[in-house]
Amino acid sequence: MHKFFVYLVSLGHFCVDLAPGALPAILPFFVLHNGLSYTEVAGLMFASSFLSSLVQPLFGYWADKSSRHWFMAFGIALSGIGLGISGLAGNYWFIFLAITLMGLGSALFHPEAARVVNQTSGNHRATGMGIFSVGGNAGFGVGPLIAAAALTAWGNPGTAVFAVFGVLMAAVMLWIVPKMFAGIESRKASATSTEGKKETEGKNDWGAFGRLSIVILCRSVASTSILAFLPLYCIHRFGVSEAVTSTLLAFLSIVGIFMTLAGGWLTDRVGLIRACRWGYVFMAPAFALLIFAPSLWWFYPIVAVISFTLNGTYAAYVVLGQSYLSKNIGFASGVTLGLSSSLGGIFTPLLGMLGDAYGLDLVMWVLVGIGALCALGSFILPEPAGQLDVPN
Repeated sequence: MHKFFVYLVSLGHFCVDLAPGALPAILPFFVLHNGLSYTEVAGLMFASSFLSSLVQPLFGYWADKSSRHWFMAFGIALSGIGLGISGLAGNYWFIFLAITLMGLGSALFHPEAARVVNQTSGNHRATGMGIFSVGGNAGFGVGPLIAAAALTAWGNPGTAVFAVFGVLMAAVMLWIVPKMFAGIESRKASATSTEGKKETEGKNDWGAFGRLSIVILCRSVASTSILAFLPLYCIHRFGVSEAVTSTLLAFLSIVGIFMTLAGGWLTDRVGLIRACRWGYVFMAPAFALLIFAPSLWWFYPIVAVISFTLNGTYAAYVVLGQSYLSKNIGFASGVTLGLSSSLGGIFTPLLGMLGDAYGLDLVMWVLVGIGALCALGSFILPEPAGQLDVPN
């Protein structure tokens, strides 16, 4: 593993995800100072994520055609600048366009960055992907803190802080990445010539990738829904305050960082398929335990298990997707990251309608069913071609 390079890309992941991580904390300021309605606020969330999910595979496919390392730097800059200029004008459609640019920057960065981590992690691809993911998790965690401090101090124009972060990190990437890759490619040249063209090109297993996409979609629905409904369910069950439920969500985020790293380490030792199965088999029982937990304190260890099922499997399913489409690693990264990040949010409103009509207990039982589908789907995933799933 080229550790410095993997950590550098993870730092880029941190910077590119600062902006989307900060957006939820900035929206109340837009409501207060720009008079946005809740419908307009929902539109900004749509602009930040949905279009990004759709175009990520396209950017990944483009990156597969030839080396596009500048995608990473340009994506970081566009993400930061997009959010940075959003607070400089009061017109809603200007803000909408700025947030859309932020989402496009995120979409531009992720497929190429995941492809690069795959190439530079050697025989520890899952560990490398886990390190890469931690950068994004940290960005989502720190972004709201920076946003609160900047906008409290300077008002809406404080969003410009994120443009500064984006431009500076983009400059670092433009300076270092070409030099490092020149050295890596030269060392690979002799190995590539001896391995032969067939192995270098690899093969695509679209059927297996389709099955994996269904599993990832179920996982995405579970991940998005638990963030949306866990606080409401705690209030419904135990009558606690919103502040108490916030600590539970913070616990879920913090534990997620450690579970992501642990999951990458475990995946490199047990294999991609086993890691997915071991993770997803606990999802349905963990959701069921939330329903039967006698007090709020039981939620904390249960949430730790849920974090393992959602975050500990991150590296496994991303690398597995890259293994299934080994000729189109960038495209595979775009699809898996796009599915996991936001497409689950399309189904969350349906669960909200179900909760309004029949109560949150039924919503939790539906999540149990989704967890069961996710686990069952992992058992029909085939081993990647070329024995890529054999642990080292």
